This record gives sequence, C-alpha cells and structure tokens, in this order.
Amino acid sequence: MALSYRARKRLSLLILLVGMPLYIVVAVNLVGLIDRPPIWLELVIYVALGVVWAIPFRAVFKGVGQADPDAQTKTEGQGPSA
Repeated sequence: MALSYRARKRLSLLILLVGMPLYIVVAVNLVGLIDRPPIWLELVIYVALGVVWAIPFRAVFKGVGQADPDAQTKTEGQGPSA
C-alpha cells in the first residue's frame, strides 16, 4: 500500500518530532549501560546509531521536501493584479 504525499509528509513530521527524540533517549541510555568505551569507539557507536534510525523510514522521507506531485498547477487566473 503506497502512502499519499500528504500522508508521507505528516508521518515524516511525526517521526521527526516524536520518534527521533525518543530514539535519542533510548540510544543514549543503551550506550550508558556499558562501561565508558574509548572515545573513538563511542563516536563510532553514535554515528552508526545516527544512521541506523533512518533506514526503515527511507520510503517515508523520500520526496517529502519536493513539491506535491499530485497537486495540479494553477496557471490560469494567476498573475499580477492590474
């Protein structure tokens, strides 16, 4: 089932505003459970976790920043008012 542009836009906003902060809290708490690794390893862990969260949502975010492909272009009746 393909999501409409409007649904993908709303879902991506929900993911970024609610899901991302929750994911950050979970990731920091999980890394905090282990003893402090060397700084380079900790950096690798955070970079990997920063990329991994977006992989399942690629289809949702794809094309959201573009113009709505389903919207009709309204060229008639538009223009500067005289």
